[in-house]
Amino acid sequence: MAQKQRSIFEEVGTTERQAVTTGTIDAGKRGARKGIRLWLMALFALVAVMIAVGGLTRLTDSGLSITEWQPIEGALPPMSAEAWDTEFEKYKQIPEYQEQNKGMSLAEFKFIYWWEWGHRQLGRFIGLVWAVGLIGFAVTRNIPTGWTPKLIWIGALGGLQGFIGWWMVSSGLEEGMLDVASYRLATHLGLAFVIFGFITWYILQLSRREADLLQARRLGQAGLARWGTVLIVGTFLQIVLGALVAGIDAGRAFPQWPLMAGSFFPPDPFTLTPIWRNFFEDAGLVQFFHRMTGYVLLALAVFVWTRARTSANAQTRLAFNAVLAMMVIQMLLGIVTVLYSAPWQIAIVHQFGAVVLWVLVLRARFLAAYPLPQSVRGTAA
Repeated sequence: MAQKQRSIFEEVGTTERQAVTTGTIDAGKRGARKGIRLWLMALFALVAVMIAVGGLTRLTDSGLSITEWQPIEGALPPMSAEAWDTEFEKYKQIPEYQEQNKGMSLAEFKFIYWWEWGHRQLGRFIGLVWAVGLIGFAVTRNIPTGWTPKLIWIGALGGLQGFIGWWMVSSGLEEGMLDVASYRLATHLGLAFVIFGFITWYILQLSRREADLLQARRLGQAGLARWGTVLIVGTFLQIVLGALVAGIDAGRAFPQWPLMAGSFFPPDPFTLTPIWRNFFEDAGLVQFFHRMTGYVLLALAVFVWTRARTSANAQTRLAFNAVLAMMVIQMLLGIVTVLYSAPWQIAIVHQFGAVVLWVLVLRARFLAAYPLPQSVRGTAA
């Protein structure tokens, strides 16, 4: 049968040609992108809470209250008076009790025990949410092509974090130690932000179709994206230095600003031997480097912001505006924390401010590489 000739006045898309599939770049195994994104957002929220709970655990000096690492048995707290007495006796054997908390009552011990138990229990719950989600999406074959290694990677980092957590706690149980080793605390917190960063990045990737991301990449600003990467590295370094400050309570050592004990440089900065210990254990030197890195990071943020102002994309400019604004807020929070000798109420806000800043920096870097579509007037399309 001869095909009917199309009229030149016929509306495009009114015939059977509508059945032709479009978007061939997404025509492969799409998977449940929206479902996985929601799952990752749940993990995002849980890890954010975990970072805050970890900070409060440290600020309440609760981290050494559980002296053993029992991934399975430790899920249950003491269930009887005898069990509580046993746990308390174990705590009495470590230096923190003998040299700092001697005479502590059972009620006071329970307070710090519940903080540490809650911290560990939240870690177990996050692992469970990850495992159940991954298995569920895998069994139903709803993981998009190429995403299985990424999702497994998050869980692998989470498992490593559990080992790092015990490695950190075990350092505080050694003779002569009243707290965990600061460099181990920094490693533990740094890895938490790495995990949080990967989850954030994956959420951003899943917020748009693969085809849309490929299209956006062609419009990305490579130079601004590179500076965004530098900003990510600088922010991460400052977060790790902040963990070193927290690890030895260096934030309470010099409650003055902008000077330290009346001078730019802290007094007697290299009294410990060997000399490398001063960079981890001298309160003045550790706080000094945290301050100086903060100034450099703020200057870097201003520079990158000036570069972002030239972007033709309004959403990208707005993202870097948010980074600079949060950078200023975080610096002010840091100054207030020092001036008031780091009370836990202010210190935890400062730590959570780092979480917010980390997310904003990652988002700005993402939008520099994958700008959102916008109309010719500069508004979102």
